[in-house]
Amino acid sequence: MAISTEVSIFIQDLIRRSDAIANFLDVAGKELEIKGLEVEMTMDSFWKNQEIAQSTVTKVSKLKGAIKAIVEFRKKLDDAMVLAELIDQQDDDKEYVQELLAMMTTLGTDLESLELTSFLNQPMDHCNAIFSIHAGAGGTESCDWADMLFRMYMRWAERRGFAMEVQDIQEGDGVGLSSITLRLLGENAYGYAKAERGVHRLVRLSPFDANHKRHTSFCSVDVIAELEDDVQVDIKDDDIRIDTYRSSGKGGQHVNKTESAIRITHLPTGIVVTCQNERSQYKNKDLAMKTLRARIYERMQDEKRSEMDKFYGEKGEIGWGNQIRSYVFQPYQLVKDLRTGMEGTNLQSIMDGDIDIFINTWLKAGCPKTRKQ
Repeated sequence: MAISTEVSIFIQDLIRRSDAIANFLDVAGKELEIKGLEVEMTMDSFWKNQEIAQSTVTKVSKLKGAIKAIVEFRKKLDDAMVLAELIDQQDDDKEYVQELLAMMTTLGTDLESLELTSFLNQPMDHCNAIFSIHAGAGGTESCDWADMLFRMYMRWAERRGFAMEVQDIQEGDGVGLSSITLRLLGENAYGYAKAERGVHRLVRLSPFDANHKRHTSFCSVDVIAELEDDVQVDIKDDDIRIDTYRSSGKGGQHVNKTESAIRITHLPTGIVVTCQNERSQYKNKDLAMKTLRARIYERMQDEKRSEMDKFYGEKGEIGWGNQIRSYVFQPYQLVKDLRTGMEGTNLQSIMDGDIDIFINTWLKAGCPKTRKQ
């Protein structure tokens, strides 16, 4: 019994789309390069120069990692095609048909994930991310909004399987957060998180207003890639000023008793980074220097670009006219991304971290520039 026309069309569609991804990622070229490097690795003289050898091993690992998902997908697709041919040759094939349909469902989901990941093709997309939230116009309201955004991103990170580490936190005056800096750890963390860079606007009936009037609040979200060790950023000792101070926060015997918190100022650019998460001053300094390297590198990249509205310039002032997304709680419930037009009405789910619809749409749209409203 032949497989249905719908299943046949679906298989052909999977082949076409997976071929497009393979061509985009240059799988054939990478496989050829891997074979050549692996031949080099079998030579007796390969390990004589340890530095070059380690660099080659790392390169092979990265090349394999870049194509692993699509190669595995194509193997599963080949298995599905073999099963489809088997069904064509069988008379009583109900069990095989059910198995094929289940495989098609899984392959369809896997391919959608692959297509999305293929958009993460920038050099730093695979890196960890340094994620900052800053309260803007709106006073107490904005500090509370910053705390709400922090919770939303924590839930999103859990959904994605990312880890989040608080690097520095400044509490608001009485409520919420004035600012918070975090490290987002995981594969392609920066590639996904960069979609959130910009100003986020909240409209709601204020719980802090005795008259219960509607208020508008703003927060900015900044996302930069955490640099890998092989990325060179020259920071001279004379160009930085390091200050120590006592950590702040709630609870803990260590808090406010030792000067373990670190503030580093890069004098030529005016960039300031802080870290107070670790008990050790040395560890805080190490994390702060990583953040400083990342921010200086981002500044250097900006200077090479002709469009200065990307990265740092993209956010603009934390207030009216620069938001990338609006979250309306009252008089109706709606979250709208102003760059792509994507909307969501399940406010509770979105605030619980279900924001992939906005991130994925932005990535599929080719990471468009912020559209100012």
